[in-house]
Order: sequence, then C-alpha cells, then structure tokens
Amino acid sequence: MTKPDFDLVRATRATQPEQIAALQASRSRRPLLGDDGKLFILAIDHPARGALGVGDDPMAMANRYSLLERVVEALRMPGVDGVLGTPDILEDLLLLGALENKVVVGSMNRGGLRGADFELDDRFTAYSAESIVEANFDFAKLLLRIDLGDRGTACTMEASAKAVTEAAALRLPIMIEPFMSSRVGGTVRNDLSTDAVIRSVAIASGLGETSAYTWLKIPVVEDMARVMEATTLPTLLLGGEPDSDEDATYERWSEAVTLPGVRGLVVGRSLLYPPSGDVASAVATAAAIVHGAR
Repeated sequence: MTKPDFDLVRATRATQPEQIAALQASRSRRPLLGDDGKLFILAIDHPARGALGVGDDPMAMANRYSLLERVVEALRMPGVDGVLGTPDILEDLLLLGALENKVVVGSMNRGGLRGADFELDDRFTAYSAESIVEANFDFAKLLLRIDLGDRGTACTMEASAKAVTEAAALRLPIMIEPFMSSRVGGTVRNDLSTDAVIRSVAIASGLGETSAYTWLKIPVVEDMARVMEATTLPTLLLGGEPDSDEDATYERWSEAVTLPGVRGLVVGRSLLYPPSGDVASAVATAAAIVHGAR
C-alpha cells in the first residue's frame, strides 16, 4: 500500500460515499469452497469490539493503516480465500481493490465491548443478514459467549437465534463462534476445556428455526476428535491468540484440520501480528495447512 492508495480511500469516503455500494454491486465473486472443499479466512473484526491488543501490546491493532497493509498483503497470497470483518474494515478493503474474487464474511454482533459490564449482552451493532446480502457479500458470522451466571447471555442467545433464522431465509451461510464463558476478576474468560467446547457446540447448533445454513467456528483444544464428534455442521477452526511457539501452533492446526467435518481455518491476529514479525511466512504456512500443501 502507498500513500496515494490511502489518500484515495479517504477522498472517496468524504466526497463519493456512493461508490462503496457501486463497488459492492460490481465485485467479482467466487464459490464459497474451492475444488478441495476447504476455506482459509482472515479474521479482522476485533477492533470494533474495542479489542486492539496483540500479545503484550494493548494497542497493536490501533493503527488502521498498518492493519490494512497487513491484510492486503495476506489477501494477495495464494491459498487465502477471504476475509471476515465489520463494515468499516471491509469497505476500506473494497476501496483498496482487495476483495475481488474473495469470500467476504460480515461480522454481526460487536456490541459486547471488551471489559464492559454488559459484555455478554452482545448486541448486533454491525451487519444484519439482509445487509450482508445487499452488500453482495458471501457469509455471516456471530459471536456467542455463554455465561450461565450472566443474564446478558439470554439476550445474546435470543438475538443470535433470530440472526440464524434470518440468514437461512436468505440462504446465507452463517458461522457461529460459541464459547462457555465466565467472569474471572471482572474479566470475561472463555473455557477452553474439551467438555466446555463440546457443550458450546451443542448449544450453538440448536439456535434458530433451521440449521441448514449454519456453520461453526470453534477453537482448537485438546481431543479435537471428540469435539468434532459433537456436530455434523461444517466447521472452521479458530486460530486464537498468538503463541510464542509458532511451530507448536501450526502442528495443532495441521492435526485438527484433517478431522471429519473441519473445512478450514479462520485466523486473525496470530498471522497478521505473528511473534516472528513475518506476516507473509505465517500466512503462507497457514494456507498450506488448510489446502494440504504442508
């Protein structure tokens, strides 16, 4: 990316905002799954929930220009099938010409701001299923954190079920990212034990009036074979927080991606801000894992 690229994005937003809808309508699309039946998606919807940190840097994702440069670099690489984001980021990428022939996933509920006392009442403050279809995008995604001790979870579950029903009516695939969660010292923590992930899968799978268009997005945990035995829904694996031992992370992904029902990876910060600092190498390794070249 160059300075003129970003100058054009800012100028278009200020003087010709109607160009966003025009570019959405004319965007070249591709099938959801490639010939190998796999999917590798970059996730960059964290900032809209106030989650800007990566590793020890609490503001790593605060610089939008650096973030966009990393994402555009990654999207240009072979094996990267698409991107998941909120309207602001996806529209920046659209204006930069980075979404052609990519699977574009709209992130829906970003109202559960990190650290807020209402974090588990995760309102739908970004895309709706209808707006994703109108934008000529391909996929929807929602986050469902289930805290049995927080009444906000009930509102999120109800809204999530409605979103699943609306997406199915539009024949729009929708991925649910479920967790069993609780507050520890005032901070929401996700339970990554095998049994907790299985329980979250069971709850998420039953949301909505039909599961015909429902996918799952779940973390890689211990005994993933048993986790995948808990569902028949197509599943993408969540990359999670960056790990200082990149080789160990890649090995876990390599093992899990071969399990029945697993269709690929959705990874964000682990690849865009890798411990090694080499975005291209991290993205290439993940793409090879998904598409069977590693």
